[in-house]
Amino acid sequence: MDKPVLPDYAGACITNIVPALLDGSIEVPRWIPPAALEADQVVLLVLDGLGWEQLQARRHLAPTLAALAGGPITSVSPTTTATALTSIATGLTPGEHGVVGYRVAVDHEVLNILRWTTPNGDARQRIEPTKFQPNSAFCAQRPPIVTKAEFVTSGFSGAHLCDVRFHGYRTTSTLLVELRQVLRAGEPFVYAYYDGVDKVAHEYGLGEHYDAEVQAVDALVADVLGSLPRNAALVITADHGQVDVGPNIVHLHPDVMAHVSFQSGEGRFRWLHARPGRVPQLAEACRARHADTGWVYEREQTVDEGWWGPHVTDAAHQRLGDVALVARDDVSYHDEADSGPFELIGRHGSLTAAEMYVPLLVGEA
Repeated sequence: MDKPVLPDYAGACITNIVPALLDGSIEVPRWIPPAALEADQVVLLVLDGLGWEQLQARRHLAPTLAALAGGPITSVSPTTTATALTSIATGLTPGEHGVVGYRVAVDHEVLNILRWTTPNGDARQRIEPTKFQPNSAFCAQRPPIVTKAEFVTSGFSGAHLCDVRFHGYRTTSTLLVELRQVLRAGEPFVYAYYDGVDKVAHEYGLGEHYDAEVQAVDALVADVLGSLPRNAALVITADHGQVDVGPNIVHLHPDVMAHVSFQSGEGRFRWLHARPGRVPQLAEACRARHADTGWVYEREQTVDEGWWGPHVTDAAHQRLGDVALVARDDVSYHDEADSGPFELIGRHGSLTAAEMYVPLLVGEA
């Protein structure tokens, strides 16, 4: 792949799903199957980590999903949960909502968006979620949100799901119960989120465990379809796809690190923040040492090429790094400060087709 796959912010993109479903004043896009727009009730189900390419390769394992109407659309930049879920909920590009990555530079610290922590610990008091991302979700309509119970009080939920009505679930069975209850109550729009595919991909890669999870998700989708009232529709999408990186971890070359103050982003979309006055040297060293596995872009190049959308706020701009090292091959760029409880095997964040394209599928009761 010679160039990154960029989001289609003006067209078939996850940023445009919620406005199409909830904002009656905009023109209806043709890439959303009519059943979703004609239904009396709609469930928007986000299956975290289920990319279009991975689903197509497993159609035989997912007959329910394979039978639904729809096709591929693009995610956002970077193809990471924090950014993409915020774009789905708000209908805004990353340049507008400012959640520009998984780990974001804020006042010389790096904020982990999903954990809402910095190296100094819990950041919910110091970096207020609703000020970090102040835009309303779901066209300010306050719909019911069916998500894992432990996410309800998180800083990230405060940032991207402000002023909604939470219905927490513990297991897939209770997810179904919560969905049935809000649908029986006559709610016209429900947002539901399931993270199992992404979790399995991270820990096990895209092998046998992932196949089993895709089968399980297909059964979940069948159960949701079976729970829909008459004249209701299920809309399915995802936040990003996956790449099986395995042990292919690239440590940044000393020639590069000599110019780096700190890093943000994640393994497949690594932002390098330069020491004072060294941006040109950092970019040159990156191209010399790592262009064999990734794309190297300076910040203004990404802005000018529309990676973040046509408009980038000052707040969003300040959260970007100086040089982006974006994986082209199936590798991850190491940062000692970016670690978790286990080594990730399946990863995402970059702008390859495997990570950028996600499904937009619609089924009826």
